[in-house]
Amino acid sequence: MTTSHNPLHGWQVNRNDIRMVGHDLLRPECILAEPDGTLWTADARGGVVCIAPDGTQTLIAQQNEHAQKPSSQDAKQLMLGGTLPNGLAFDRDGNIVIANFGTDAIELMTREGASRTLYDSIDGKPLGKTNFVLTDTRGRIWFTVTTRQLPWTRSINEKTADGYVGLIDENGIRIVADGFVGTNEIRLDANEEWLYVVETNARRISRLRVQDDGSLTDREIYGPHDLGGFPDGFAFDAHGNLWITLILTEKLIALTPEGEVLTLLDDGNPEAIARYEEHYRNGSTTPELMGACRGTLAPMMASLTFGGPDLRTVYLGSLGGNTLASFRSPVPGLPLAHWHASPTHAG
Repeated sequence: MTTSHNPLHGWQVNRNDIRMVGHDLLRPECILAEPDGTLWTADARGGVVCIAPDGTQTLIAQQNEHAQKPSSQDAKQLMLGGTLPNGLAFDRDGNIVIANFGTDAIELMTREGASRTLYDSIDGKPLGKTNFVLTDTRGRIWFTVTTRQLPWTRSINEKTADGYVGLIDENGIRIVADGFVGTNEIRLDANEEWLYVVETNARRISRLRVQDDGSLTDREIYGPHDLGGFPDGFAFDAHGNLWITLILTEKLIALTPEGEVLTLLDDGNPEAIARYEEHYRNGSTTPELMGACRGTLAPMMASLTFGGPDLRTVYLGSLGGNTLASFRSPVPGLPLAHWHASPTHAG
């Protein structure tokens, strides 16, 4: 996967080269890209927004008997009510798997909006605060639950280690690893040998070896024990660098295969971050403190996705933005499982 020269050494995002994609989005937390340039982003109005290569966009709301849209103010304050799509992934047929942060469920939605719940409980108990979903080349669905605390925001101040990773396959649903501190996004490496896990409230990345039956072993911390901020989303590039968004710190960093941390973009407010981190250490954070940390490019920078035909266009997702910041990368991203698939959907 790696070469002798790392393309990110000596490179940073030029703010003058950043362009905005999409408009009037609401909490575009997660982004999916397709080879033809089509983008799909989660939206707090209760569904996803499809952005066509020519820039036209369509809000596709979830259509089911439980759909209840949260208000924009709810979304801004991270308080929940009704459906709130968070993590997204494509299944083999091109449908969208959703980790719904509002309904605490794993759901499946067609590209036209027909939606149904796949699972909202496990071992007879509610799933908890579902955060992210990922599909692999075998069609399995991996998902994360940030916490089972009620309300979920308690887990931030208490740094609760009750997050977990689950797996949905031909045998149903099960927990494959637990004890994470604020489980967020997950990614597989190029050969699907390791599963990488963001532990937002522990400020670190962990990884586990993937066995053939989906069980996970050999858990270890990957890279620094403290990344200097709160990791939220991440993605591999073709060189093996792990690009990571630090929410609230409002930085985009890269963790090289050798363990070096490179700062690629800094849109943070040092004073607000210092105030937040003091309260974080004391277990007294509030939504207002979070809001004060917002950057200007992708406010509350939450995720990144490589797209474009050559996988060299980076899109940044956010909790507080209404558009997607994008720029060109010197190295292509690692394609996700759906990239070379041939789903039965129409474009």
